[in-house]
Amino acid sequence: MIEWQWLEFEDIPRRDLYEVLRQRQEVFVLEQTCLYPDLDGLDEAAHHLMAWQTIDGERRLAAYLRCLAPGAKYTEMSLGRILTPAIARGTGIGRLLVAEGIRRAEQQHPGHRIRIGAQQRLEKFYQGFGFATISAPYDEDGILHIDMLR
Repeated sequence: MIEWQWLEFEDIPRRDLYEVLRQRQEVFVLEQTCLYPDLDGLDEAAHHLMAWQTIDGERRLAAYLRCLAPGAKYTEMSLGRILTPAIARGTGIGRLLVAEGIRRAEQQHPGHRIRIGAQQRLEKFYQGFGFATISAPYDEDGILHIDMLR
């Protein structure tokens, strides 16, 4: 069973926020060996989607993304910081997260398109959700990315 949370920054319980930031550091900085400023000043303006599951008898973060309103980063709204911690990978929760994130983002900002800056290796994954590639590959912090729009 998945416990979904869709919260503004100030409404995230401290322990949950700590776990989100810990997992973002684990995945984006340590696993991907990528030194970059994860805390980019945009979290406070975002809605945060968290998927919690009981794994090994403990409530754990199983997936996460943030949604920025149109104009916060791009002209369109955007989804980013999309992650599945190692303990939940291979379960299909990543697909559920993106589908739920799109649904909630479109509900939050009706009539707006969604832009993502995706790792190029995940292009087909995001195409499965209706995203189309709109840029040539570019290097972002040592990883090839592409911009995609839905």
